[in-house]
Amino acid sequence: MPSLPPQDLGHWLIALALNAALIGLAQRAPLLTRSGWLHAGILGTILWGTLGWRGWLAVVAYLVFGSLVTRLGLRQKQERGLAEARGGRRGPENVWGSALVGAVLAMLATRAPQAWVAPLLVGFAASFSAKLADTCGSEIGKRWGRRTLLITSLRPVPPGTEGAVSLEGSAASLAGALLMGLVMLGLGLIDGPGLWLLVAAVGLLATLAESVIGATLQRRWHWLSNELVNGLQTLLAALLALALVGLRPA
Repeated sequence: MPSLPPQDLGHWLIALALNAALIGLAQRAPLLTRSGWLHAGILGTILWGTLGWRGWLAVVAYLVFGSLVTRLGLRQKQERGLAEARGGRRGPENVWGSALVGAVLAMLATRAPQAWVAPLLVGFAASFSAKLADTCGSEIGKRWGRRTLLITSLRPVPPGTEGAVSLEGSAASLAGALLMGLVMLGLGLIDGPGLWLLVAAVGLLATLAESVIGATLQRRWHWLSNELVNGLQTLLAALLALALVGLRPA
């Protein structure tokens, strides 16, 4: 487990300055809208301030991987009306729908007793594993899913339907969860192959649960936006990971 950086004013000023400079340089990359970059800078400052460069780099990796997979087959998805809006550029609602739970866990880690830091980082890792799993499954399934089924009834539905799953999309979800867990492991935010597999498994389970929410509650309650569902998904992944880590033998 990495040691957390000192929580003093100087460290936070450095975090703010670094993120302001990096966002200024990165704004032309077709990943986020202008306001999305501003909110990404706020998120980046929080993560660098709480977890240091490891936490910051983990979420940059999520953003890059998520944006790349969104652009796979983009032209075909646009022709079928299944592509993300704004050419795949993410806005503030996407930034916080994906990362609010992780940001809160990172802030809690700086105030928690030492014994709780490692479990909170597992929850942090699981929240982003779930989100990359969701992005990979959705984008690959919409483009390459051969048979799309509603998760609650298994009846065929058009690609892009809320709560729809496919074999190809589910395989992509598993790959995304494993990849994000591997990033967290490589950066030292989680420790050992056991926690890597736990984080990936929880990420996949939360993604399947998100499909159930989409097929039931989201189709009934129109105020339940994709961003809110994303937040629920990442929260579920974090809570499951915390519960399972607590049940693991010492």
